[in-house]
Amino acid sequence: MRKLLFESLIRVPLTERAPPRSDAAMEELAAAIDNAARRHLGHSLSIRAVDAGSCNGCELEMHALSNAFYDIERFGIRFVASPRHADVLLVTGPVTKNMREALERTYNATPGPKWVVALGDCARDGGCFAGSYAVVGGVSAVIPVDLHIPGCPPSPPDILKGLLALLEHVTMGARTS
Repeated sequence: MRKLLFESLIRVPLTERAPPRSDAAMEELAAAIDNAARRHLGHSLSIRAVDAGSCNGCELEMHALSNAFYDIERFGIRFVASPRHADVLLVTGPVTKNMREALERTYNATPGPKWVVALGDCARDGGCFAGSYAVVGGVSAVIPVDLHIPGCPPSPPDILKGLLALLEHVTMGARTS
């Protein structure tokens, strides 16, 4: 133990280099989402994340949006703790029997206009968990889904592209009606 302590004091820590910060495409994408949200909603986009029984792969990618590299909060996109403050429900995983009622209650507590995004392959149709005695199915088996973002898990840029597609579709629908 003593040897390990002394070696750790002498050795330089092993760390990875930080990724390059000048990702202009990511900044443009996040700015486009913010502009579309403000144009349609009049305020920034608020997202309520709901884990309906996933393996947490999609949550890791979703939470990466808030880390120092992506930092979507600087563009006005934020995750909220209450469905009463949300515009979008971002649902991950297949809906388990234990989470069915909680998902329905969360959907009912979200004020309109509201949109539901099924994040990942499991949220679409149950993925590798489909057919299990504990799984109801995909998100659309319980609540209406407006957008599905494919992947196992989808990357943070894919999540942002999906949110932008949702907002542009909603904006286009508001213009035509």
